[in-house]
Amino acid sequence: MRTSFCYRLSRLAPRPVVFLLPLFLGILLIGNPAVLRAAPRAADLVRNGQPIDLGQAKYKKLFHELEAKHKFSPADLQAIFRGQTINKRVLELMDRQWEAKPYYQYAPLFLTKRNIETGRKKLRQYRKLLDRIEKKIGVDREIVIAIWGIETHYGANQGSFSVLRTLNTLFDAYPRRSNFFRKQLVYFLLLCRQEGINPKTIRGSYAGAFGQTQFIPSSFSSYALSFDGDRKRDVWNSVPDILASIANYLKHFKWKLHAPIYAELGHELKDRRLVAASLKGRKGSVSWQLLRQVQRSDLPKPRDHAKLFIVGLELPPGAGARMRYIACYPNFRAITEWNHSSRYAMAVCELAEAFKRRQ
Repeated sequence: MRTSFCYRLSRLAPRPVVFLLPLFLGILLIGNPAVLRAAPRAADLVRNGQPIDLGQAKYKKLFHELEAKHKFSPADLQAIFRGQTINKRVLELMDRQWEAKPYYQYAPLFLTKRNIETGRKKLRQYRKLLDRIEKKIGVDREIVIAIWGIETHYGANQGSFSVLRTLNTLFDAYPRRSNFFRKQLVYFLLLCRQEGINPKTIRGSYAGAFGQTQFIPSSFSSYALSFDGDRKRDVWNSVPDILASIANYLKHFKWKLHAPIYAELGHELKDRRLVAASLKGRKGSVSWQLLRQVQRSDLPKPRDHAKLFIVGLELPPGAGARMRYIACYPNFRAITEWNHSSRYAMAVCELAEAFKRRQ
């Protein structure tokens, strides 16, 4: 029987050293980042193009569920899964620790002249469609177009990864979120069958999002709409379906038409309670009354007495202040349900505002 490294050391060390050994090893690891970095990433454990073993217990269980619960035939599953291989690039991108850019670097990626001009053209081109969306779904048109522009440059960039291969790769070789991507794989196969799509033809992001909406499969299942009269939810090619589906997602998270989204609070928070709330981000909340009393007397009133949260956005060096603080209303929170980043939500808001400025 093999003995552990710590146990073998303990047999040789005097008693007091044994008592301190776990602490010593812990300090050694914490103080040596190279040791911590030595832990293998998911991408380090496989090779690109490695065949996925469909005989594994987890795949047998998946196939049983697809056959028994969702009525796929063995022939269907063989046609779908035969020849699936690992895409190592997917794992590399999932493992990469992206450092969040400060807002003054993040926002310009989206608030470009081209993005603004194209968005204005789309607003004019689809004015009647957006009238219908605002009337039937109740989401402001500029926000819908801004999300479309940020997600896929108005449909020009929908992703180049095979969604089927991506989801299989993440289910098979990304242990940290294997169960999540297993669920997405099931949702994906169901939506392909329902919409009459060959699952091997769909391209998307390295995380399995697809279409001009960049929905993951479960989001497609819950929020995608057919808005062009053909009863098929086409988030790849049908602009009515694409824009209505974006709006429907926000509506599900309680978007209110023409309600406040955010309000400026200045460069400094004037009360420790506001500072504490800002440190909690989306999880913090303060009353409109408190903000109005201590920070800004003309703060727009939220509907339904909703509480607000506070976000700090980084300003560039030399701006005269470090931060720009905003009060975030329920509509802002709805955007953060689409993407949890407050920087993303603010970029959506500012792109939407840019559409409305005089050219």
